[in-house]
Amino acid sequence: MTLVNVGNNHILGRYDNPLWGHSQKLITKNYSSPNNRKNLIMNNTSSDKTFGRDAFLSLLVDEGVTHLFGNPGTTELPIMHALSDHTSLTYVLGLQESVVVAMADGFCRASGKLAACNVHVAPGLGNALGAIYNANLSGSPLIITAGQQEQGHGLMEPLLYGPLVDMARPLVKWATEITRIEDVPRIVRRAAKIALAPPTGPVFLSLPGDILNKSAALDLGRRTRVDAMTYPSDESLRRLSERIMAAEQPVLLAGTEIVRSDALTEAAELAEVLGAPVYQQTVPHGAHFFSEHPAFMGALTRIQDQVRSTLSPYDLMICIGADVLQMSVWSETDPLPPDLPIIQIGLRDWEMGKNYPAEMALRSDVKETLQKLIPQLRELQNTKRAKTNVTALESFTQNNWSTHRRQRRQDISARGDESSIDPDWLMMRIADCIPADAIIVDEGLTTSKNLLHFLPHRDRYSYFGMVSGGIGWGIAAAVGVQLAQPNRRVVAISGDGSAMYSPQALWTAAHLELPILFLIFNNQGYRILKERLLAFHGNDQYIGMNLREPSIDFTGLATSFGMRAKKITETAQFEAAFKPAVISDAPCLFEIMLQPGP
Repeated sequence: MTLVNVGNNHILGRYDNPLWGHSQKLITKNYSSPNNRKNLIMNNTSSDKTFGRDAFLSLLVDEGVTHLFGNPGTTELPIMHALSDHTSLTYVLGLQESVVVAMADGFCRASGKLAACNVHVAPGLGNALGAIYNANLSGSPLIITAGQQEQGHGLMEPLLYGPLVDMARPLVKWATEITRIEDVPRIVRRAAKIALAPPTGPVFLSLPGDILNKSAALDLGRRTRVDAMTYPSDESLRRLSERIMAAEQPVLLAGTEIVRSDALTEAAELAEVLGAPVYQQTVPHGAHFFSEHPAFMGALTRIQDQVRSTLSPYDLMICIGADVLQMSVWSETDPLPPDLPIIQIGLRDWEMGKNYPAEMALRSDVKETLQKLIPQLRELQNTKRAKTNVTALESFTQNNWSTHRRQRRQDISARGDESSIDPDWLMMRIADCIPADAIIVDEGLTTSKNLLHFLPHRDRYSYFGMVSGGIGWGIAAAVGVQLAQPNRRVVAISGDGSAMYSPQALWTAAHLELPILFLIFNNQGYRILKERLLAFHGNDQYIGMNLREPSIDFTGLATSFGMRAKKITETAQFEAAFKPAVISDAPCLFEIMLQPGP
């Protein structure tokens, strides 16, 4: 008999005979009071037991999980057997484990909600590790599970066996194996709490088959949520306000926690109060600030000399939930100008003072802190300072993001009509032609490097980019983003090299009939590597960097997965096909042929 926890009601469900595989009886009882919950534990008979597999799924549902992403194997069959009795949980099938985790990662990033994914023993977890690395850096609250061989059987080193917890531990907030059925509720509850407690992130549970197939009388308990909507003490806010007002030329660095905290409006108001320019963090993987705001100057690059030059005029850098000057490749030049003080606000204390000392570091929620800080700054301002800040905002329009976008448009128009597709023209047209509420999932690398010069951020879920640099994330993440935002159109853009890491996600999009438009930029090679080999080493012998002889047919690949697809070779073709496709109710793929480049 299965015990399912739904709010304050426990459904003492089906008489579950593994030989029958179906339900026979359903009785609803209320166990919301402590006495009733005690009676549930003490008075259970053999007919009042629940299987580990049912308890696990019931706990996920009660913790708020709506989607379970997975790729099943034999050790996951207990969960698959039980899923039919948990109809409020949507199972999303991915055809490879890295795809499974990337889909779940996209869902979390586009919803802020807890999700779960289930992969298959040691090889499956190994396949998923790169995607778990991405999810860890993006802070996605994921409960990742893998089926494990029955306890004791592992000693015999059967096929597919491995140390799952040890494999996962470096990439998650917490990892453990369930070794007693009685611990299923406590461990799942703890996992959900840890995943959702800021700074959020993935956790991992190993699920031995004997635990899932065993039954016992269980109290499923209640969920715990850690309230992190905190702000600094009055004294800290006073010191912070005074320090900021003492700066003559402050600059704001906007980052990822603005999205998580839903603080775009507050960040914009802070820039207005201070008359301060705003730069996006060096890895602009989200919509961290309103692009069309007059104070927005664009994202800092990851070129140390440029960043140092950009920041040199300022006497205080205020980091709002941002990573502080994360770079890609090494340089002798330090990107931080000497003697530029830093203030950091956010919940990720690991980032505070990590590479550069922070004069002030406040571990607090971005939105709550700014809502308290801004009124104090207004009180400290005199009329002259307020007018000066207004003038400063007006002066930014000479060199801000919007001005640069207009100039780039003019430059592209001056190039004249060309039949071949220019990447910058393509980015401009994508930004111009998508619906106002469309979402871009970006893994275009070299082709889309200028996309954010044309695409405005207008809400916190309008754009999702790469967090870690590990490729193969985008196509799969787009599936999760679309599931999280079903009323908005998703456009997923990817380079051809990246696309080959996760093409299986196209099948899931086709299978679920998700209205995603996939744009694959085919330059027949790893162009970013070619450019860097030439720039760093002066070498134009591109060994192992061409995807030709034979060329990859992405149109044919998409068609084989059951998706409409079209090959685009000229600008006129793109203009005619893009707008109808982006508003279509069915998934579609455009393979856009570009010049191979170096």
